[in-house]
Amino acid sequence: MVSSSARSAREPIFNLPSVVLTAILVLIGIHALRTWVLSEDSDLDLLLEAAVIPVRWAAAYGGLSAEEVMSRVAGAGDENLGPLQLEIAAHVLAHGGGKPWTAITYALLHGSWGHVAANSVWLAAFGTPVARRCGGARFAILASATAMGGAVAHALVHPFQALPMIGASAAVSGMMAAASWFIFARPVWLLDGRLAEPHERPREPIARMWADRRVLLFILVWFGTNFLFAALARPLGIADASIAWEAHVGGFATGLALFPWLDPIPRRAAA
Repeated sequence: MVSSSARSAREPIFNLPSVVLTAILVLIGIHALRTWVLSEDSDLDLLLEAAVIPVRWAAAYGGLSAEEVMSRVAGAGDENLGPLQLEIAAHVLAHGGGKPWTAITYALLHGSWGHVAANSVWLAAFGTPVARRCGGARFAILASATAMGGAVAHALVHPFQALPMIGASAAVSGMMAAASWFIFARPVWLLDGRLAEPHERPREPIARMWADRRVLLFILVWFGTNFLFAALARPLGIADASIAWEAHVGGFATGLALFPWLDPIPRRAAA
């Protein structure tokens, strides 16, 4: 008989897949570096190099000249942030290039400890079943693709936005979408006699998935929460910056569409 103390000594402190734990530690480590090590000027340089700044893409890939982009920024900016947006736009356009890697690197940066903590908690919750099901490599592909989907969605909706967008929320939203494919699936018995864990269950056919009220409620609540939080976070003082809900939607849609192509478990046969 093994004592409870002996069992607990052998159990990991963090019962998370290594890829999820590593991702969380990277997010926390980068924010700690920015907060405690980098000077304000160095941190600003990092932000401008790694964040998604839609006007940069509008000039590089939208067929517009820098002068046209600056004119649009001047017309689109509000009276409080207009001068700041013009200053940032002038800086990024003067240095040229679309910096396409920012479609991923922006997800590594966060605006506050609360921001990185919230994303880490949700990544642990929804990234864990995806990582256990798919493995580290496919998890990384999905995280990168959903971050890019969120960046593109934000840039398409706000092409002349000069304020940097950062945060892993789009990738977290993509993990939530991927998990929705199987966490509500019907349980099955495995060959070893065990009842399959949620991450071991075959995903349902798309028609049956969309007919499941739990899936629909999950998605509706998620979208509703995003819109509500985006509308109220800044007025209520919950966040200092506006919430890029378009990036959340883009990440969620990308995860929902891409997951069946990455899923290593064949879907359940249609009845």
